[in-house]
Amino acid sequence: MTQHPRNSAPGARAWRPAPAIAITLLLHVAGAAVLVFRFSLWPWVLGVLAANHLLLSAAVLWPRGRVLGPNRVRLPSAAAARNEVSLNFDDGPDPEVTLRVLDLLDRHHARASFFCVGAKAAAFPELVREIARRGHSVENHSHSHPNAFAFYGPWRLRREVDAAQSAIAAAAGRAPAFFRAPAGFRSPMLDPVMASRGLQYVSWTRRGFDTVDGDSGRVLRRLARGLAPGDILLMHDSGSARTRDGEPVVLVVLPALLELLAARGLKPVTLPDGCRDEPAL
Repeated sequence: MTQHPRNSAPGARAWRPAPAIAITLLLHVAGAAVLVFRFSLWPWVLGVLAANHLLLSAAVLWPRGRVLGPNRVRLPSAAAARNEVSLNFDDGPDPEVTLRVLDLLDRHHARASFFCVGAKAAAFPELVREIARRGHSVENHSHSHPNAFAFYGPWRLRREVDAAQSAIAAAAGRAPAFFRAPAGFRSPMLDPVMASRGLQYVSWTRRGFDTVDGDSGRVLRRLARGLAPGDILLMHDSGSARTRDGEPVVLVVLPALLELLAARGLKPVTLPDGCRDEPAL
């Protein structure tokens, strides 16, 4: 029987380190052994380890990469065959924008996944309940959305993930099944936490950069370029940039995007629905 960490959650799975992590562990063990027998080689050992850490740092800054562990960037092939796509909204809930996003989704009979910040979920539990009540999924986007998340060690990573899981589950009535790191920058130490908590890590197929660009045309073009079944499209219901008229750009882009999806016969679904035919990565 597979053993899981003492604090493992339902759905937990055994952690198998990605090749890059396994190589890193091996290099550190080998380096220590070399220094025991030939300490004079320390410059070479230090150089190899420094190069390894440099490569890991580059992987941190590659949000859609799989070097640090499993990473869902698209829905499974079965969902693509059903012409499904998944709209994701990060950083909420937001008392000004989230309800308006929900209303737009309702008008187009679309479902989405909202990656909520745990502290905001605790502050606005009624919004989280409303997201779930309308048939959308509420997922984990860390508890405090720290800028330094990718540099956290195991203990702080677990604290961020677990606190958000608890806050979101209390408000939504269901624990999240998916996690996305703040800004998509994941720590090399995050994957064991994902496994022990039964969470799938997900990034995106493409994103609109709607937190930094208030031009709705450019944001829409980024999301629509190469649009295809199985895509995961990332926007934000909190922290959205503003148009020249002062409107959150997501509220201008979303109706046009939903109309485009309908015209192409694409159905927006939640991540749990889109991934229902495939086990965790």
